[in-house]
Amino acid sequence: METILQNLLNGIALGSIYALIALGYTMVYGILKLINFAHGDVFMVGSYAGFYAGNALMKQSNHPSVVHLALVMLTSMLACAMLGFTIERVAYRPLRNAPRIASLITAIGVSFFLEYGGQLVFGPDPKFFPTLLDKQVLHFGSVTTTNYQLIVLGVAIVVMGVLQWIVFGTKFGRAMRAVSFNFETAALMGIPVDRVISLTFILGSTLAAVGGILFSLSYPKIDPLMGVLPGLKAFVSAVLGGIGNVPGAVVGGIVIGIIEAFVGGSPLSSWRDAITFVILILILLFRPSGLFGKYQAEKV
Repeated sequence: METILQNLLNGIALGSIYALIALGYTMVYGILKLINFAHGDVFMVGSYAGFYAGNALMKQSNHPSVVHLALVMLTSMLACAMLGFTIERVAYRPLRNAPRIASLITAIGVSFFLEYGGQLVFGPDPKFFPTLLDKQVLHFGSVTTTNYQLIVLGVAIVVMGVLQWIVFGTKFGRAMRAVSFNFETAALMGIPVDRVISLTFILGSTLAAVGGILFSLSYPKIDPLMGVLPGLKAFVSAVLGGIGNVPGAVVGGIVIGIIEAFVGGSPLSSWRDAITFVILILILLFRPSGLFGKYQAEKV
């Protein structure tokens, strides 16, 4: 029983990070029907922005604190927001009316550009993320956790709650849902479609930045290719929940995290990364719309 609870806690913490990244995938797909394969690399850039900001802060004051963590996270969110806006404006907007395959190929190209551009700018060698907060081991009966895991859970819950409010409780959220339904009709109704799409990319990129900082806090070795596997797992999370569905992305991320934790603590631990893609194959075979997705008729 103790092992089950321990794996469950570890899985929820990891799944919360996947969920934050998956939300970026699902929001962009919901509006443009585009799989932004560069999103995992935005997550990587967020980690590096946090790395440099954290080192600069630690030079000023060598005492880790929550304030340091908050400042680093805000810096990373700002850097990724600018990157997300630039990617949308330069790479995707000119292809708005092009065939969908052109946008997909461009997304893959942007992903490679960020990965190998990251190796050129940051260096190919791994770097160790600065200690922004002293790590403390906490015991709840026979279950062990750390303050890092609690911070991951707390921040993820707050960020997802804010996103839910933005999407379903604000004027921008209504505009975003209108654009996702039909952006041509939304434009005729006076909604600034280009601005809504840009803000969606910015919002998704800031979520990737938060995920990058939380991931680096828990797994402090970073490198320019670090976004590939978490990005793919987050994509599977979005597909599992029903890509384009915000609550589905959250559920999908947590489910993938829990499954990984249980597989990692079993004799099949070498399958931990592979199990995610086995799940993807099963989803595409038996429920392509995902857990919360809806089947839609499409004229061809």
